[in-house]
Amino acid sequence: MVLRFFQSGGKDKLDHVQGLLQEMLANDRHSFEIATAALLTGQDAVSVGTDLRDTDRLVNEAEREVRRDLVVHASVHGTSQVSAVLIYMSIVKDVERIGDYAKNIFDVANGGADLSEQSDSAELIGYRDRISEMITESASAFVAEDADAANALITEADGMQDEFDAKVAFLVMSDRLGSEAVPRALLFRYYKRIIGHLMNVLSAVIMPLDRLDYYDEPKNDR
Repeated sequence: MVLRFFQSGGKDKLDHVQGLLQEMLANDRHSFEIATAALLTGQDAVSVGTDLRDTDRLVNEAEREVRRDLVVHASVHGTSQVSAVLIYMSIVKDVERIGDYAKNIFDVANGGADLSEQSDSAELIGYRDRISEMITESASAFVAEDADAANALITEADGMQDEFDAKVAFLVMSDRLGSEAVPRALLFRYYKRIIGHLMNVLSAVIMPLDRLDYYDEPKNDR
């Protein structure tokens, strides 16, 4: 819905911003995949850390470019484009945060946790694979302004967040060793935050401007 606030003047600059956001999400997916590989498949943390830092640098550089472009765009077009500028200023924050949570996952592995070859490895990797796919699917829905796809992804992600909450609650009350429960609880928490930020990106397709970041709020407050 909010993307329909676009005006015809100066859309080339906003198209460039949109392209940068796609690149950021592609790099977010790469960061997420290699970070989870270190935790879930036992991939060497040293090599992963170097790749992760390089990819994070690209995301941060793109975020700064997006913000510079939006400032220039706003100064040229003034109030006629304020809605689009506000949308993208909000979204770029969410996109950047996905990469930050990938780094948080890596930190769990780098701290010594190893969830590879465990009884629940297939489940943990299954969630990882679906979230990874959702990053790309969310980027496509956003660029295409596909409300149906955005709604379907938000519905799926909302259900996954409930699953992750339930798993964290179970781990908190379980009698598993801290070395087993803590990394799992953190992973589920970071999974939840990543898809929450994807939901915020998708909200730009279906929500009015004043409801951006809607999915950062607890459900009872929505």
